Amino acid sequence: MAVLAAVFAALTALLLLHVLIEQLTYLRKKGPLPGPAMVLPFLGTAIPMVRSPTTYWRDLAISASPNGLSANYLVGRFILFIRSTDLSHKILTNVRPDAFQVIGHPFGKKLFGDHNLIYMFGDPHKSLRRRISLNFSPSALSTYQSLQLSIIRRHLDMWLRLPQPLSLRLLCRDMNLETSQSVFVGPYLTTQSRKTFAKDYNLFNQGLMSLPVDLPGFAFRKARLAVGRLVDTLSVCVSDSKRKMGSSSDAEPTCLVDFWTKSDPDADPKEVAGHLFDFLFAAQDASTSSLLWAVALLESHPEVLRRVREEVDRVCGGGGRDGCLTAEETRGLKYTEAVAREVLRYRPPATMVPHVALEEFELTEGYRVPKGTIVFPSLFESSFQGFTEPDRFDPGRFGEGRQEDRVYRTHFLTFGAGPHQCAGQRYAVNHLVLFIATFVSTVDFKRHWTDGCDEIMYNPTIVPRDGCTVYLSPRV
Repeated sequence: MAVLAAVFAALTALLLLHVLIEQLTYLRKKGPLPGPAMVLPFLGTAIPMVRSPTTYWRDLAISASPNGLSANYLVGRFILFIRSTDLSHKILTNVRPDAFQVIGHPFGKKLFGDHNLIYMFGDPHKSLRRRISLNFSPSALSTYQSLQLSIIRRHLDMWLRLPQPLSLRLLCRDMNLETSQSVFVGPYLTTQSRKTFAKDYNLFNQGLMSLPVDLPGFAFRKARLAVGRLVDTLSVCVSDSKRKMGSSSDAEPTCLVDFWTKSDPDADPKEVAGHLFDFLFAAQDASTSSLLWAVALLESHPEVLRRVREEVDRVCGGGGRDGCLTAEETRGLKYTEAVAREVLRYRPPATMVPHVALEEFELTEGYRVPKGTIVFPSLFESSFQGFTEPDRFDPGRFGEGRQEDRVYRTHFLTFGAGPHQCAGQRYAVNHLVLFIATFVSTVDFKRHWTDGCDEIMYNPTIVPRDGCTVYLSPRV
């Protein structure tokens, strides 16, 4: 008994020593920055972050207001929240081995693997981006457009047959998942593969929003295993595409992976599959967020909706309604594109892009970011700085008369900045424009208003709290 008491006392002393060292280390790293004076041992602020992400990140932004950044502690990691646009640019443009590395998620390497596109640097990264850019050429985008439109139109027809009102969040997510599958790997996914794919992607999504407990039965472990299965499935698709595109010099690409294997026939299927998953992750939830906010903001701004409908009817005739928009007609939708860009500014889907400091880095004159710090540049906060009346939803700011996308371009960080700026941003804007044009031409819609329905909810990108619940009816 005496031995057990002694062991217990020693363990308690070690635990208390660890907690003391943890607190002192946090305070040393925090220095003069705003942030909590004491943090919960081991977990830090993980519980409030998981319980209410919206409140958690809003509070960090408030604490960062005086000087543009604030400190905190999250599951054993010291973190910085960056509100200042200038400081965010300093991080986004210094992605290199002696400064910062994009991680996509505070525990992203466990989820995505070490060889993910977002972890690359230097010449290998530049070379890969050059190869990726061929997949988003005007010719490629035109090929994808016919796929996008047919899927959007079919899902809208299905939505109109559902009981009203209906929440669009899961419906948009399913539509976007089918769109991503069709655009990225086209005919190479079987019906059964698509169902399994959807199930695994849902597990991945749940893991993103859970505590990073990598043990059997926990959501994070399920997500990590699901990513492996998703990449394996995509790898088979890449191999099938290589066989098809290599069988004849006249073989025409019908999806993104075809464009990739045609331009790079020696590409490793597993490597390409990993990058395709990157695209899926970047496009899927971000696009769902944008579509939901587009519907919500158009419904609450009837004058903007009227102008969009007039432009679609004028430029496209019946094209918007019957799903036959051409690439040329889409380029003529100038105001609709301005609306799409304002949706992306006003509600940037991914509000932050986590980075890790690989070495100590002088961020401001009075503060050096400690090595190992996870840094969160806020794209959301930058969207409400610089612009004229930034709290107002105003698509006119992106019109030719004002051109705020150029005047205040440093504040438009929806697609990031620097070497890891989104490679598929033209595709993302195109998809949003196509959805808006088809949606407003096909349906009349009215919001089912409830208290707090437009409050921001993280899921993992931001969406309206009610999932954008609307009444839909065929447009006459």
